[in-house]
Amino acid sequence: MDKNKTIDNLMEAFAGESQANRKYLAYSRKAEKEGKLNAAKLFKAASDAETLHALKHFEVAGKIGSTADNLKDAVAGETYEYKDMYPDFVKSAENEGNKAALTSFKYAMKAEEVHARLYQEALENIDETEEVFYYLCPICGNIEKARPDKCSICGVSGDRFIKY
Repeated sequence: MDKNKTIDNLMEAFAGESQANRKYLAYSRKAEKEGKLNAAKLFKAASDAETLHALKHFEVAGKIGSTADNLKDAVAGETYEYKDMYPDFVKSAENEGNKAALTSFKYAMKAEEVHARLYQEALENIDETEEVFYYLCPICGNIEKARPDKCSICGVSGDRFIKY
């Protein structure tokens, strides 16, 4: 019997539940825009339920380490995305003339580079106790440590950034 089969299954379930979470959240936002509030609430509740499932699977699989280990993992993941994954996606979108995908990929690629830098900074300052605030661009996913006048990636007004 393969002892790793259960871990593989947990990680497959984590991926599926994570995707369902995002999908249902997108469906909720669409239903809300259409004024279908009951459907929007159901999709949002289901999205949150899928998140609970995903988090439990990830935890049971033993994939949550120390904060330092998690920051190192985050740096590696974000770096892969902006250096390896998104450049190939950008090329394909350019070759196919898909401007919407090209914009989406470019925004994400630039934001992932910022995320990697911020995770690295957090790792280097892991024992710092002074509270830091982060500001998220709701359009491209850029994160800043101070609310900007406008997003350096997509140009949206800094007034729209969400404070964390």
